Amino acid sequence: MSQASSRRTGRLLLIPNTLDLGHAEEDGPLPDIRMVIPHGVIETAASLSHWVAENAKTTRAFLKRVSEVVPLQTPMQEQRIEVLPRPAKGGAKGGQGDAGEVLLNLLLPALEGHDIGLISEAGLPGVADPGSALVKAAHQAGIEVVPFSGPTSLLLALAASGLHGQSFAFAGYLPTETAQRAQRIKDLETQSRRAHQTQIAIETPYRNVALWEALVQHLQPTTQLSVACGLTLPGGFARTATVARWREQPLALPDKVPAVFSWLAA
Repeated sequence: MSQASSRRTGRLLLIPNTLDLGHAEEDGPLPDIRMVIPHGVIETAASLSHWVAENAKTTRAFLKRVSEVVPLQTPMQEQRIEVLPRPAKGGAKGGQGDAGEVLLNLLLPALEGHDIGLISEAGLPGVADPGSALVKAAHQAGIEVVPFSGPTSLLLALAASGLHGQSFAFAGYLPTETAQRAQRIKDLETQSRRAHQTQIAIETPYRNVALWEALVQHLQPTTQLSVACGLTLPGGFARTATVARWREQPLALPDKVPAVFSWLAA
């Protein structure tokens, strides 16, 4: 009997990544990974040899930073890093059978006894992240799923906003078409007012400004609006004010750093 077949079924370990997205060296040195990732998680990451990643390049960058704290048990060139399939555009549901087979193939090392690390480009895998599909497939295959604590921009932004933290909803990405986006903002504001619920949205960094301007334009003056940008990075910030006040003091946002937008209607 082979060593792999004699071992227990492996686990799917949800390994948190930093939020700096490989923060460009020309903008300054990368923050110490120990400032945002618990040491126990770093040790666990260093012990793995099998990964499923949103992006292989950022995973190798993560492992390089891990190795500066804890030596990798498997050399970098021997790490097996598989990439998650891209979700269908527009939420299309076609070809789910093929997608299920792909996900099961990604989990085969766990069925052979190896722990697999699932990692996102930033933050917690499975939260506003395509890795949730692999987590679901792992449950269906009877593979134990183990989450590890680490940074998530959504909860950090909510905590720093001062808005209602006992009832909140993540709206994801809002429509990019102007009229549809305006209507979605108004609908979410109505829901916020009715349920006293904080609404949270994100955007691709290069569209940060467009979403910010739409929120300031279409939300009511008394609505509290918060923006958190570059959290855990040098120069990161979180600021909250009424929409009326934001209209009097425009905010400059970067186009390469992720931002989280939160609002609570009066």
